[in-house]
Amino acid sequence: MTETAASFIARSTVKAADIDHRKKINFNIGKYDTAVPQGKEQFGELNLARERAKNIKWRAIETLDTQLEDFEATFKQRGGKVIWAETAGQALEEILAICREKNCRTLVKSKSMVTEEIKLNEFLEERGIESVETDLGEYIQQLDGEPPYHIVTPAMHKSKEDVAKLFYEKLHTKPGLNPSQLTQVAREKLRDKYIRAEIGITGANFIIPEIGGIALTENEGNARLTCAFPKTHIVIVGIEKVIPSLTDLALFWPLLSTYGTGQRVTVYNSVVTGPRQAGESDGPDEMYVILLDNGRTNILANEKMRESLYCIRCGACLNACPIYKNIGGHSYGATYSGPIGSVITPHLQGMKEWKHLSYASSLCGNCTEVCAVKINLHELLLENRYESVAQGESALPERIAWKLWRRASLNRGLMNLGNRKSKNWLVNKLFTGWTAHRSALDFSQKTFNELWKEKKGL
Repeated sequence: MTETAASFIARSTVKAADIDHRKKINFNIGKYDTAVPQGKEQFGELNLARERAKNIKWRAIETLDTQLEDFEATFKQRGGKVIWAETAGQALEEILAICREKNCRTLVKSKSMVTEEIKLNEFLEERGIESVETDLGEYIQQLDGEPPYHIVTPAMHKSKEDVAKLFYEKLHTKPGLNPSQLTQVAREKLRDKYIRAEIGITGANFIIPEIGGIALTENEGNARLTCAFPKTHIVIVGIEKVIPSLTDLALFWPLLSTYGTGQRVTVYNSVVTGPRQAGESDGPDEMYVILLDNGRTNILANEKMRESLYCIRCGACLNACPIYKNIGGHSYGATYSGPIGSVITPHLQGMKEWKHLSYASSLCGNCTEVCAVKINLHELLLENRYESVAQGESALPERIAWKLWRRASLNRGLMNLGNRKSKNWLVNKLFTGWTAHRSALDFSQKTFNELWKEKKGL
């Protein structure tokens, strides 16, 4: 067993037994489940909207090379700069080079899973550069020294009492502040950071080649401030975030908001097409877009897994997954948790170390049912399991066990062989992996085949 698999089992075992954790998660996901049906009412034909969105993403991914080149050419026409980063290391070095060129000591950051993926905050802090999260949920997590718990709701596992206690310990506020007071404290702390920051870093929800721009959707306005206040704006975004046309936002923004939070549309929606132009009153002097691969072309090259690149990071599959709701986001040990994380992480970070995530599933299909762009997530989880075995990543005892099972299941005589006691011993004692995290199997005295023969007198 790999170290990551052992760590996953240890963390998930603890969290699954944590009643307080489960209570908080069920409360927060319950509020989400109440809001989403209201958001869906805006769609006259919801299934058709999802199908159309999937087709748009299919076209974008199938022509990804030309889409990205078109974006680069158009974006550069307005004075923007594009950097292609094949790995996380390359992206980090490019950001560091820009920071040193601008003599940056403080930068502000809006919510971005890609920056979590490359571990940007840790990288910059080790080099004496303060990197401040400005999204409230991300700010809470940064104060607590934790990564995001959820793709959309970073501090979903914390109650308002937990946040009040954290602010009291870290920011020396009065104890027991209510959510409004806590938000005001964060606002006062962060506004000063915007003024002092030399650089602002954001992600991007979408890349739009048609206009050479990036689209951002948010509820707090912090991404807009991150774009506009500092003199330099850096966008780091995965290459899969392409949608071909500006008009596609009319479909994708409502889908993302409905499936992400239950809103009809989020509060702030911005399209940024480059640095400040002549005659414009605000915006950065310079704007960079870093197009990150970091394993995404591995998925692109895999015809069956390519579909996972359609994901718009709404987080709906996490909220629907019975596994996620029991073990939580941190148990996965990866940037992207839940069903979508279990699908893509083995291809982004290595099948050998991360194949276990695709086995952490009930295969109930609920993730596929709720996906905003109709990705067949449960089928891709099965595909990962198949690929891990085909690549020789399964352990020898596991391969032997399945060969024996296949041989026996295809031979009625072998299935009928032995009595209840010997079968129980074979599965529960010899193959100890079965009972490590499950109840012991108890075979019936006779197989259905034997009972049928007796009844029919065959």
